[in-house]
Amino acid sequence: MNLREIAEKCRKFADPYRINDGQNFRLDAMNPGDVGDLTAEDKPRAKEALALGVQALAELQGLLYAQNRWGVLVIFQAMDAAGKDGAIKHVMSGVNPQGCQVDSFKAPSAEELDHDYLWRCLKRLPPRGRIGIFNRSYYEEVLVLRVHEELLKKQKLPGELITPRIWKDRYDDIRNVEQYLSRNGYVIRKIFLNVSKEEQKRRFMERLETPDKHWKFSSSDAKERQHWNDYMTAYEAMIRATARPHAPWYVVPADNKWFTRVIVAAAVIDALEALDLKFPEMNDAQRQQLAEAREALVGG
Repeated sequence: MNLREIAEKCRKFADPYRINDGQNFRLDAMNPGDVGDLTAEDKPRAKEALALGVQALAELQGLLYAQNRWGVLVIFQAMDAAGKDGAIKHVMSGVNPQGCQVDSFKAPSAEELDHDYLWRCLKRLPPRGRIGIFNRSYYEEVLVLRVHEELLKKQKLPGELITPRIWKDRYDDIRNVEQYLSRNGYVIRKIFLNVSKEEQKRRFMERLETPDKHWKFSSSDAKERQHWNDYMTAYEAMIRATARPHAPWYVVPADNKWFTRVIVAAAVIDALEALDLKFPEMNDAQRQQLAEAREALVGG
């Protein structure tokens, strides 16, 4: 199977979960346990598809790096235990580390709070020819802060700017920044791993009952579950306001990790393949230089 055939299969896998226009989006219409046309018995086949996708992604990343025209930004957002780290690890496992960078954004530092809320993320944008992955991002500013509005007071904003319009204003800012980036050669794909409350609980319990996974659990994780409905409202509003064709959201079912990872890989491969990447072509002068170099090597 060649690269284009793989990309076409990826497109069919990922398209049902792609949101280009969020105007009528409803999160409760998306099933976290969905596995498309597959069943649990198809899990081995899905793992084979993921391995094939990892190979294709490695090839596309090599072309992206060589062409050095586009930058690719993949943003992951999710509730705790949705599987962001695992998805990044498995999907990007074949990519050359030189051509990829991963940045995780937790609570902002004192230095970061002395700047605008986009600053810490935008300074970590990948250069052309590379894939940048944001594990959480500037979208935290319309998620965590919307659920916990008291945190706005720690952002040193002038009081008169904290109005009922602040979320609409931030959506406008984010849309404008993403439009700007897309006009400057950035391909943006945003992935929301849609895990159910029941599956999150099961994974939390597994962490508590497995000594090797204790380090993954934080008491704050359980506290945030109390705000589940508020978070779902915030995620829905975020996707409605910021899904655009040049920066779509993929609302990926996250209750079955084997299916989640296939869809994430498919979304990234589809984005890269659409760029029609090629190795740089040599001009006449460069070809002459190569010929001279070959002749010198043969003679030496």
